Amino acid sequence: MAVLTGNLGLALLGGSAVLLAAIIAARVAHGIGLPSLLMFLGLGVALGEAGLGVRFDSADVAQALGLSALVLILAEGGLTTSLAHARRAAPAALSLATAGVAVSVGVVAAAAHWLLVLDWRDALLLGAVLAPTDSAAVFAVLRKLPLPPELSVTLEAESGLNDPSAVLVVTLLSGTGLIWHGPAPLVVIGEIGYQLAAGAAIGLAAGLLGAVALRRAALPASGLYPLAILALIVASYGAASLAHASGFLAVYLSALVLGNARLPHGPATRGFAEGVAWLAQIGLFVMLGLLVSPARLPAQTLPALVIGLVLMIVARPLAVIASTTPLRVPWRRQAFLSWAGLRGAVPIVLATIPLSARAPGAAVLFDIVFIVVAMTTMLQGPTLPWAARRTGVIAPAEPLDIGVEAAPLEALHADLLQAQIPPQSRLHGVEIFELRLPAEANLALIVRGGRGFVPDQTTRLQAGDRLLIVAAASVREQTERRLRAVSRAGKLAGWLGEYGR
Repeated sequence: MAVLTGNLGLALLGGSAVLLAAIIAARVAHGIGLPSLLMFLGLGVALGEAGLGVRFDSADVAQALGLSALVLILAEGGLTTSLAHARRAAPAALSLATAGVAVSVGVVAAAAHWLLVLDWRDALLLGAVLAPTDSAAVFAVLRKLPLPPELSVTLEAESGLNDPSAVLVVTLLSGTGLIWHGPAPLVVIGEIGYQLAAGAAIGLAAGLLGAVALRRAALPASGLYPLAILALIVASYGAASLAHASGFLAVYLSALVLGNARLPHGPATRGFAEGVAWLAQIGLFVMLGLLVSPARLPAQTLPALVIGLVLMIVARPLAVIASTTPLRVPWRRQAFLSWAGLRGAVPIVLATIPLSARAPGAAVLFDIVFIVVAMTTMLQGPTLPWAARRTGVIAPAEPLDIGVEAAPLEALHADLLQAQIPPQSRLHGVEIFELRLPAEANLALIVRGGRGFVPDQTTRLQAGDRLLIVAAASVREQTERRLRAVSRAGKLAGWLGEYGR
């Protein structure tokens, strides 16, 4: 027992030290303008066989843990995305995730075949592994930029939609039968279509049923709501996988529905999901850094540089043009979409599939992919703000929207709404009677400067005030809409105009 306790203590101490080192690395990366995922990869390499000597070489374990981490990262992305923005971005995102992937695979495979003299199987495998953009990299980098919501959501949704086709092609090419003796192209296209359709159906069903259940179930503690929502999202992945559908798409859509539903403790849930996603990113990239063998990398540096340049300068722009020109996406946005196709954990995790299948040349492919990801992230990540300015896609700064958190009062059939008035909100200076809240809602308490008081109808709100509002369950949504409308457009905002319209 003493030995077991000692080993557990050592493991917990080591894990805590790695986590704290990763948090410090993220702070350093933010200060110097580098994507934090590069620092996490570097930390994993430093801990590995060429550094402190931690040995990790199981491709099967890496694949399982990598897919699990990507589920949590995608869940956070869906929970924090606006459904209205997602609807507008859906056509471009779906086109990039299907036609764009096909173009990228073809261009990279042709370059690998003719420039690196790989046979067509290995060339297509390399193209398929590098085709999908990465949700972890996209969410970590793009959300720091003031982009138009539709543009940023296009890139985020693309990263959640483009995995099924890439995973299917990689799995087929990693098998012993090779693609030439496998399913016909039309069968492959049909399989991709099924995975997308079935994954979407399962994700939407999980999100809608989960939202209905959580609205009716008053849980005994606020901390249970984030756990229940995360469990529903992960369950959608499991159900989709059992149905041989796209688990990643199911995760993103179920999280999107749950994140936009009027559920108790929404801000707390999003904060919890953000923390879990950061933990998943750190663990994922440190693990992938451990998996790589630095001694093998120099031999693949030149091939990786060639493929990386083809991917950034030729394949991605052609994929964007082919996918978005029919949708009449402006050329400036096309240019930014071309440069913002970030690669990260997804290609490296996909590269573990041929490793697990012990496909010929799998180790060489893994090394090339690792270098390409590191190179493209180092070049593209820090230059995205410059690219956004040069292409003119920077969005004007908007006042922060007011966030409303709700806790159910089961015995009263009511909800306790909590909100803090953000800076530059047009709620500042509005008198209580000018809010025109529903009759079944009452602003019960204002906390200002650390002191709480009960307001009267002529009390003027101020930026920074914390508001406690008791509202009957039947008017909760109406109350939230009114608060958001006044916050954006002032006291003359239309009654139901959440965005001041």
